[in-house]
Amino acid sequence: MTEIFRTTVRDAGSMASAFIADGLFVTFGENAPEALRDYCFIIEMTQTSADLAVGQSFGVDGKLFPITAVGEAAQKNLNGLGHLTVNVDGSSTASLAGAIHILCEDGQPEVQVGSVLTIEQ
Repeated sequence: MTEIFRTTVRDAGSMASAFIADGLFVTFGENAPEALRDYCFIIEMTQTSADLAVGQSFGVDGKLFPITAVGEAAQKNLNGLGHLTVNVDGSSTASLAGAIHILCEDGQPEVQVGSVLTIEQ
């Protein structure tokens, strides 16, 4: 597999991890709005080197999860704002324009400060 995106989690809002148990987590770059910062994982801003697509994998510290849906604004938001909503329900339809969905068969992703997030094709 080839990495098309790689970043590191630099900070985490006080509520960021709580959402994983509810089936999602949110990333944002350093310029995250203050009103949302408590709910986000703050990542280094980097760009994708190819289009996001179903069939790629989303990685958390080397553990890969298949991407099952990609919202039409997900790539633009990720590249421009570092913003991505990652739903861990394996849905084949994106719930939000800025969301991706991943399939988690072996437990939820464990995202934390220092985690490396990748997208691979």
